[in-house]
Amino acid sequence: MHVAGAVQKPGVVALPEGSRVFQAIDAAGGAASNAELNGLNLAEVLSDGVKIHVPKVGEVPQPPPSPLAGGSGSPGATAGPAAGGAKVNINTASLEELGTLPRVGPVTAQGIIDWRKEHGPFASVEELDAVDGIGPKLMESLKELVTVQGG
Repeated sequence: MHVAGAVQKPGVVALPEGSRVFQAIDAAGGAASNAELNGLNLAEVLSDGVKIHVPKVGEVPQPPPSPLAGGSGSPGATAGPAAGGAKVNINTASLEELGTLPRVGPVTAQGIIDWRKEHGPFASVEELDAVDGIGPKLMESLKELVTVQGG
């Protein structure tokens, strides 16, 4: 993992498979005194090759990338799924993958999966607004980050 931003020792850290964001920050010497950790999902499981950017207080945290972005992004960091080139496919995404989307927590992610099980694959991204918990504002923030392919 590459840990950057407001940490004591930015750089590459080696962690076992299945490690979490908080462990990567600890391995980089811990968060700096000016770190803003509230924008990060400290419990997120990391995959090899990701970059984690710990924002400073006052810095606007960016949405986390999709795991489908091939490790080119960083949780809570500098590029979202669209910037990484891969969008989250709402017809096949797991609970964890859906949880990487901004403002989508476990309850909303489960709602998307439950809707998919009950109604079949989404025909369009716009159908997300039929899922409980997804209103117009959330829909607006998600539409550029998700796709519907197959199912």
